[in-house]
Amino acid sequence: MMEWVVKACWLALAAVHAAPAAVLFRPGLAQTLYGIPAEGTAGLLVSHRAGLFLAVLVVALFAAASPGARRAASLVVGISVLSFLVLYAQAGLPQGPLRTVAVVDALALPLLALVTVMAWREGDA
Repeated sequence: MMEWVVKACWLALAAVHAAPAAVLFRPGLAQTLYGIPAEGTAGLLVSHRAGLFLAVLVVALFAAASPGARRAASLVVGISVLSFLVLYAQAGLPQGPLRTVAVVDALALPLLALVTVMAWREGDA
């Protein structure tokens, strides 16, 4: 039963990274998600960032299927979620599109905590 819950949490954590990863394939989403035009330097950086989010998504999917990947995946996904929340707080909790990102990441924290505890407690290496 618990393994099913852990897998579901990993899939949900992958889903959290799906929209940001989609910008890699649809750069126009940068405007919708973040208020940043796809053209120009900022758009290019956001598109590259989307490639990194695709990597986070793939790592989370791999962790759902492979218990041996879960320790490393907890670090990768944890860095992704926690770093944004820290940066968002340091920026003064701005309104707008970034607030939505922060809310989604905050909602992911309990899932992240569960999979991280399970990965490191169970000794999945």
